[in-house]
Amino acid sequence: MNLQDKKDALVEEITLIPDAYERLGYIVERGKKAEGLSEDLRIDTFKIEGCMSQLWVVPEFKDGLCYYRSESDSAIVKGIAELLCTFYSEQKPEEIAATDAEFLAEVGITQHLSPNRRNGLSRIVESIQRFAKSCLAS
Repeated sequence: MNLQDKKDALVEEITLIPDAYERLGYIVERGKKAEGLSEDLRIDTFKIEGCMSQLWVVPEFKDGLCYYRSESDSAIVKGIAELLCTFYSEQKPEEIAATDAEFLAEVGITQHLSPNRRNGLSRIVESIQRFAKSCLAS
């Protein structure tokens, strides 16, 4: 499934939830169900700076596709990071580099985040896209 198809599916799924705060609850639940990272991967190399919470995103490039996993000490951040990592995983680097996460604003997620949380969200996307671009360069 390409990123446009993934985006369409996520937008459809999230917009079925009528209330904006329930949508945030959905994101938190995704984070609670996520596997997370083992302690040995929670290192500075994978840490996302500029986020209020502790947040790690571990990228991997395998068989021409990018994969991402994440962990955070904040439920909402963990949920958003999980959603973004799932969204961008199993995709070609060129598609990741060319696709933003504006659909989160379209479904009313970013509007209910504090400015610091929105900044953290943009840092996650920057990190994911930076890794994808580095895969293209090598």
